[in-house]
Amino acid sequence: MSNIGLIIEERAADIGNFLVGRLLPFREKRAVGPFVFLDHMGPAKLKDYQNLDVGPHPHIGLSTLTYLFEGAILHRDSLGTEMEITPGAVNWMTAGKGVVHSERTPERLRTTDKSLHGLQIWVALPKAMENIEPSFFHIEAKDIPEWQQDNVSIKLIAGKAFGKESPVPVYSPLYFIEIKSTNPATLNIGKDLFGDSALYILEGEIKNDGNTYTSKQILVAKESSLCQFEMSENCTVYIFGGEPFPEEHFIYWNFVHSDKVVIEKAKQDWIDQKFPKVPNETEFVPLPQPKFK
Repeated sequence: MSNIGLIIEERAADIGNFLVGRLLPFREKRAVGPFVFLDHMGPAKLKDYQNLDVGPHPHIGLSTLTYLFEGAILHRDSLGTEMEITPGAVNWMTAGKGVVHSERTPERLRTTDKSLHGLQIWVALPKAMENIEPSFFHIEAKDIPEWQQDNVSIKLIAGKAFGKESPVPVYSPLYFIEIKSTNPATLNIGKDLFGDSALYILEGEIKNDGNTYTSKQILVAKESSLCQFEMSENCTVYIFGGEPFPEEHFIYWNFVHSDKVVIEKAKQDWIDQKFPKVPNETEFVPLPQPKFK
């Protein structure tokens, strides 16, 4: 019997001036462990006059993880951070009680042809830590644990697995793992996983119990300890998950919290521009209005 409980197909979503592939949340699966949001950006080829410009917008109650395959993004936030992220590195921003940030094409690339490809991920915070002070960490690519195992290359981008730990400062038990194959490979890694678990196929194919699955799909496991599959050559997958929270976390726009009252206050605070400002940024993304009232 297959261990795959749900297949989620990538869906196009418009974030204002850029199309992304939305994977989480999904109507039948709002979260995988603490992971509540996953966007696949690109791959996009941008002309010399096209740039990523996501203006200042707020977050509460979560951590964001940005991981690029190609290109570069300049992150600025209300803590005063200004950091360019490039492929293989991690930007980890914890919003806690509230932070504002922008994401733009760096100045050095704004008048050149360029590529952009990567993942944007939101991780909900445990109830006791939803309102902590905001923070930002940048982890260089060279500091992410990477090793060879079972004829594949593995990176532990965040969390704990395989007896190793990523330097990304997470707040609950989780894992976010990259696995790349050059030649066909068979893996059985369930003993290293826990909680909810899902597998995202970026490129290539995997086989499980006689079924073949292709890129731009998330496969949600019924049981993390039964995670075993065959990878095609030149395949890249991301396995993510962890311990789910006992309470539901709600999402409205960029706000994630276990208390809807807190989300309502954040909405009004953004309308009233009571959030902290991003230095040297004057514009902002307005609060979206519900499609139906």
